[in-house]
Amino acid sequence: MTTAADLSWDDLKAMIAALAEQSRETDRQLRELKRQIAEQGRQIGGLGDKFGYFAEGMALRTMEKLLRRRFHMDNVAPRLRVRRDDHEREYDVLAWANGKVNTVVVVEVKSRVKREAIDQLIEQLQTLFDFLPELKGKARIGILAGIDWDAGVEEEAQAAGLYTARIRDDMFELTTPKGFKPRKW
Repeated sequence: MTTAADLSWDDLKAMIAALAEQSRETDRQLRELKRQIAEQGRQIGGLGDKFGYFAEGMALRTMEKLLRRRFHMDNVAPRLRVRRDDHEREYDVLAWANGKVNTVVVVEVKSRVKREAIDQLIEQLQTLFDFLPELKGKARIGILAGIDWDAGVEEEAQAAGLYTARIRDDMFELTTPKGFKPRKW
């Protein structure tokens, strides 16, 4: 076994140079690993977006029928983007009717409905007139729709005054109980 006393100055310099090279290679490998993880995250996010768009598109026809028949909406706009004062908002589905109905329905569609979706929809309802002042004076109600729901979220959404809907067999169905009274913003 070689001891420190047996090593020459050149041996020590060579060992330090080898350690420095190993350190540089480890740093390079770590940067590459981080890049690969970031790329995978981007790809997974893209798949999530595509699945969300698929969920929206899959049941859009039935949501339009539901909005027209159940809520008497005259206008139904899927994937409506609005820009005001350098802020942008996208509504999965926005429907409204004038006259006696005088209501706006904001629909948020999720492939997987998590607790945050409730806050997101409520915020959209509260700020709707900031983005679409031409709809001022109408009652606002929300529908949270999805394919897969986290435990308790559907009940929590209903307790917050939101209609809930599930996609079953390519069709939206309201899942709020009979006699449900929505909150109007």
